Amino acid sequence: MITKKSPGGSNFPYYYKNGELFGLPSGSFGSDEERVIERMKAEEKFFLGQNRRIGLWIDFHQTRLSQKVIAEFMGSISRMGANIKKLALVGCSFTARWNLKRQIKNRLSMPIKFFDDPEEAKRWLVAEEG
Repeated sequence: MITKKSPGGSNFPYYYKNGELFGLPSGSFGSDEERVIERMKAEEKFFLGQNRRIGLWIDFHQTRLSQKVIAEFMGSISRMGANIKKLALVGCSFTARWNLKRQIKNRLSMPIKFFDDPEEAKRWLVAEEG
Protein backbone atom coordinates (compact mmCIF):
# COMPACT_ATOMS: atom_id res chain seq x y z
CA MET A 1 0.00 0.00 0.00
CA ILE A 2 1.81 3.04 -1.27
CA THR A 3 0.59 6.44 -0.14
CA LYS A 4 1.57 9.80 -1.55
CA LYS A 5 1.34 13.27 -0.01
CA SER A 6 -0.83 15.88 -1.70
CA PRO A 7 0.23 19.55 -1.89
CA GLY A 8 -1.81 20.21 1.26
CA GLY A 9 -0.15 17.33 3.12
CA SER A 10 -2.95 14.75 2.86
CA ASN A 11 -2.23 11.08 2.32
CA PHE A 12 -3.43 9.63 -0.97
CA PRO A 13 -5.16 7.34 -0.60
CA TYR A 14 -6.28 7.78 3.00
CA TYR A 15 -7.22 4.40 4.45
CA TYR A 16 -10.23 4.46 6.74
CA LYS A 17 -12.27 1.52 8.09
CA ASN A 18 -11.25 -0.86 5.28
CA GLY A 19 -11.94 1.77 2.62
CA GLU A 20 -10.05 4.43 0.72
CA LEU A 21 -10.76 8.10 0.38
CA PHE A 22 -8.97 11.37 -0.22
CA GLY A 23 -9.27 14.39 2.02
CA LEU A 24 -8.64 17.89 0.75
CA PRO A 25 -7.66 20.32 3.51
CA SER A 26 -9.39 23.55 2.53
CA GLY A 27 -10.18 24.79 6.02
CA SER A 28 -8.69 27.56 8.15
CA PHE A 29 -8.22 29.99 5.26
CA GLY A 30 -10.65 32.54 6.69
CA SER A 31 -11.42 35.17 4.04
CA ASP A 32 -8.21 34.61 2.04
CA GLU A 33 -9.80 33.74 -1.32
CA GLU A 34 -6.53 33.59 -3.22
CA ARG A 35 -4.91 31.09 -0.86
CA VAL A 36 -7.88 28.73 -0.79
CA ILE A 37 -8.22 28.89 -4.60
CA GLU A 38 -4.48 28.28 -5.01
CA ARG A 39 -4.78 25.21 -2.73
CA MET A 40 -7.82 23.93 -4.65
CA LYS A 41 -5.96 24.19 -7.96
CA ALA A 42 -2.88 22.39 -6.60
CA GLU A 43 -5.00 19.62 -5.06
CA GLU A 44 -7.02 19.25 -8.27
CA LYS A 45 -3.86 18.81 -10.34
CA PHE A 46 -2.53 16.26 -7.85
CA PHE A 47 -5.85 14.38 -7.68
CA LEU A 48 -6.25 14.14 -11.45
CA GLY A 49 -2.70 12.84 -11.71
CA GLN A 50 -3.57 9.85 -9.52
CA ASN A 51 -6.01 8.47 -12.11
CA ARG A 52 -8.19 6.75 -9.48
CA ARG A 53 -11.91 6.87 -8.72
CA ILE A 54 -12.30 7.45 -5.00
CA GLY A 55 -14.46 9.15 -2.36
CA LEU A 56 -13.49 12.78 -1.79
CA TRP A 57 -13.81 14.64 1.50
CA ILE A 58 -13.31 18.41 1.55
CA ASP A 59 -13.02 20.23 4.86
CA PHE A 60 -14.07 23.89 4.71
CA HIS A 61 -14.06 24.64 8.47
CA GLN A 62 -13.10 28.27 9.10
CA THR A 63 -12.99 29.16 5.39
CA ARG A 64 -15.38 31.75 3.98
CA LEU A 65 -16.93 30.41 0.80
CA SER A 66 -17.43 33.58 -1.20
CA GLN A 67 -19.07 33.52 -4.63
CA LYS A 68 -15.58 33.58 -6.19
CA VAL A 69 -14.44 30.58 -4.13
CA ILE A 70 -17.67 28.69 -4.88
CA ALA A 71 -17.27 29.35 -8.61
CA GLU A 72 -13.69 28.04 -8.54
CA PHE A 73 -14.79 25.06 -6.45
CA MET A 74 -17.57 24.18 -8.90
CA GLY A 75 -15.16 24.31 -11.84
CA SER A 76 -12.65 22.15 -10.00
CA ILE A 77 -15.20 19.54 -8.94
CA SER A 78 -16.61 19.44 -12.48
CA ARG A 79 -13.15 18.74 -13.90
CA MET A 80 -12.47 16.04 -11.27
CA GLY A 81 -15.98 14.55 -11.49
CA ALA A 82 -15.08 11.37 -13.37
CA ASN A 83 -12.62 10.49 -10.58
CA ILE A 84 -15.02 11.13 -7.67
CA LYS A 85 -17.20 8.27 -6.36
CA LYS A 86 -18.86 10.38 -3.66
CA LEU A 87 -18.29 13.89 -2.40
CA ALA A 88 -18.50 14.85 1.29
CA LEU A 89 -18.38 18.55 2.17
CA VAL A 90 -17.52 19.28 5.79
CA GLY A 91 -17.75 22.46 7.83
CA CYS A 92 -19.77 24.67 5.50
CA SER A 93 -21.79 27.47 7.07
CA PHE A 94 -25.57 27.52 6.55
CA THR A 95 -25.20 30.22 3.88
CA ALA A 96 -22.39 28.36 2.09
CA ARG A 97 -24.44 25.15 2.07
CA TRP A 98 -27.40 26.98 0.57
CA ASN A 99 -25.23 28.61 -2.10
CA LEU A 100 -23.45 25.35 -2.91
CA LYS A 101 -26.70 23.39 -3.16
CA ARG A 102 -28.01 25.96 -5.66
CA GLN A 103 -24.83 25.64 -7.73
CA ILE A 104 -24.66 21.85 -7.50
CA LYS A 105 -28.28 21.23 -8.48
CA ASN A 106 -28.38 19.40 -11.81
CA ARG A 107 -24.67 20.08 -12.48
CA LEU A 108 -22.90 17.24 -10.66
CA SER A 109 -23.78 13.57 -10.95
CA MET A 110 -21.96 11.97 -8.01
CA PRO A 111 -23.61 11.45 -4.59
CA ILE A 112 -22.98 14.56 -2.44
CA LYS A 113 -23.65 15.15 1.25
CA PHE A 114 -22.88 17.92 3.73
CA PHE A 115 -21.52 17.16 7.19
CA ASP A 116 -20.53 19.01 10.32
CA ASP A 117 -18.52 16.06 11.68
CA PRO A 118 -15.51 14.81 9.66
CA GLU A 119 -15.86 11.30 11.10
CA GLU A 120 -19.44 11.02 9.82
CA ALA A 121 -18.26 12.20 6.42
CA LYS A 122 -15.50 9.59 6.27
CA ARG A 123 -17.87 6.80 7.37
CA TRP A 124 -20.32 7.78 4.62
CA LEU A 125 -17.56 7.87 1.99
CA VAL A 126 -16.38 4.33 2.68
CA ALA A 127 -19.89 2.86 3.09
CA GLU A 128 -21.08 0.79 0.14
CA GLU A 129 -24.45 2.49 -0.26
CA GLY A 130 -24.79 6.00 -1.70
